[in-house]
Amino acid sequence: MEGMDREQLAEFLKSRRARVRPADAGLPDGGRRRTPGLRREEVARLAGISVDYYARLEQGRGPRPSRQVLASLARALRLFDDERSYLFQVAGEQPGPPAGPSGVVSAGIRHLLERLDDTPAFVIDAKYELLAWNRMAVRLMGDPDAHGRNMIWNLFCGPWPLDDDSPPEAQAFAAECVADLRAASVRYPDDAGIRSLIARLRAASPEFVRRWEEHRVCVRRTTLKTLQHPVFGELVLECQVLQADEQGQRVVFYTAAPGSPTASVLCGLREAVVA
Repeated sequence: MEGMDREQLAEFLKSRRARVRPADAGLPDGGRRRTPGLRREEVARLAGISVDYYARLEQGRGPRPSRQVLASLARALRLFDDERSYLFQVAGEQPGPPAGPSGVVSAGIRHLLERLDDTPAFVIDAKYELLAWNRMAVRLMGDPDAHGRNMIWNLFCGPWPLDDDSPPEAQAFAAECVADLRAASVRYPDDAGIRSLIARLRAASPEFVRRWEEHRVCVRRTTLKTLQHPVFGELVLECQVLQADEQGQRVVFYTAAPGSPTASVLCGLREAVVA
């Protein structure tokens, strides 16, 4: 790699800092701000470095940051993968694997969930951990905190685990989830949360082990899902999956064909939420 370009590094850090809202980084607003984005001391705290060191980097007079510091800055500034690569390159380093999946849901995504009062929607990370959801999702699926937030763990080790008698659609969904988790384990090889989940599943579920050893790799997108609701019975839902950011978050929407029985159920759930 070529040497460090202090001027480009300084300008890039300043521009990215101005883009990040405090709420997106999990910080309180802290009242009126003279300039948009995070303060220098907030970036330094999020990255685990001193304010003086970060200030010198923005001023183009700091020492060459280590790979660990660059990775911490990329997380603090919520950089996309291409921005993270650029950060490493202007600092004279070869980009490593992308940062692990983020657990902070942006304020914009949370606002979107709240506005969807007729559509069950939720956010998951790369290991299928539920990070946020709206009231329609609770009405449809119940309180996530009541039965655990990890969807893959619930699928294989929850109260009603997958087995040979599960319907074909559930079997296909499980295969997709396991293949998706394998893809995440390759994309984020150093993420402790993903490694821990896989180890727990391998220890607890022979069914997971069987599917894991098939070595399938895919990323889940739009699919149909049949849900057995305790009150309304069988519901046929169209599961739409959208990428929320480049750190492994996805927004999942459940919709139904217009005029279908499931659409009528969702309409009734919306009226209960709005009431």
